[in-house]
Amino acid sequence: MRIGAKKFSPLAARAAFAVPLALACWAAAQSYTVTFLDAPNFSTPAGMSATGNVTGSNGINVDHAFLYSNGSMRYLGTLGGDTSDGLGVNDAGQVVGFSYITNDTAYHAFLYSNGTMQDIGTMGGTNSYAKGINNAGIVTGYSDLANGNQHAFIYSNRTMQDIGTLGGNNSQGFGINDLGHVTGEAMNAQGIEDTFIYSNGLMQDLGELGDRSSVGRSINASDEVTGTFVPGDGPPHAFLYANGMRIDLGGLGGAVSDGNGINDAGVVVGDAETESSGSHAFIYANGTMQDLNSLIDPPPGLILTGATAINDAGQIASAAEMNGAFYAVLLTPTPEPGACAIALVAALGLLRRRPCCRRV
Repeated sequence: MRIGAKKFSPLAARAAFAVPLALACWAAAQSYTVTFLDAPNFSTPAGMSATGNVTGSNGINVDHAFLYSNGSMRYLGTLGGDTSDGLGVNDAGQVVGFSYITNDTAYHAFLYSNGTMQDIGTMGGTNSYAKGINNAGIVTGYSDLANGNQHAFIYSNRTMQDIGTLGGNNSQGFGINDLGHVTGEAMNAQGIEDTFIYSNGLMQDLGELGDRSSVGRSINASDEVTGTFVPGDGPPHAFLYANGMRIDLGGLGGAVSDGNGINDAGVVVGDAETESSGSHAFIYANGTMQDLNSLIDPPPGLILTGATAINDAGQIASAAEMNGAFYAVLLTPTPEPGACAIALVAALGLLRRRPCCRRV
């Protein structure tokens, strides 16, 4: 052997090959496959569960709520009127939303469970709307009161509970996590609509001085919230509230952005105007906002116009447009992040291995 030359190591050679391959696999998880949930009939997605159940509405002239589960689409009907919209869904396939009641003069919140759509009523007024449901079947939304104001509610055990306001007249519940904590918007004593978190019987104001308004749309298990705020001197922007601070997520070159969904890793999805003023779906992670259209290999003409929800598997529900038709689509990370994690751990394990004994 030549003096100073390194001895060939098959183990090191395998590691040198495996580690870059595993890291490349991890990077590739930033791309997505596109699944069309239904034929082009003006479908719009809204909520999604951890197991990939999706709800929304579809129809050209008349909207009907749908549930997409295990690769099949089901239309949920109405409460007797013409239209319905699905807005939230849990792992058990329970769906919430709102529907015209029989005489088509009012919307009522519904809970769809075990094949039946149930009217969950109002808090004394004409209309009510259910926006989110957790895995315990607890629902949030908002309802008209007898005096004409609207208040956010929690619905559980067939009872609708008014969760109040921030000192003003109105509030609306939009998102709920498995702890039963709710986010939405509520009017404060100064008449400004601010984002709130409701937990343990208390409503916390997340607004900041100088905002014209803000709304929380989705909340994760750590009480991190995404939504939209309107600063006093600027256009509406998506935000992430985490660790007691609100982060302005910026945009995709245009003026306006909206945060719609957040998962337990704090990854946010939504929609944002581009430089051409068209709306594109985005994903925000690790301090960076990316146009989801740059992370897919779409059919010709497909544009992801707005992402509405993301689960912990990284699946994303998004609205899309193609050749004048509108679709609800499901984006799935590829390769699967779990497979890449296994590959990376195995590769790092190769580097840690040492011979069992030393030749002397």
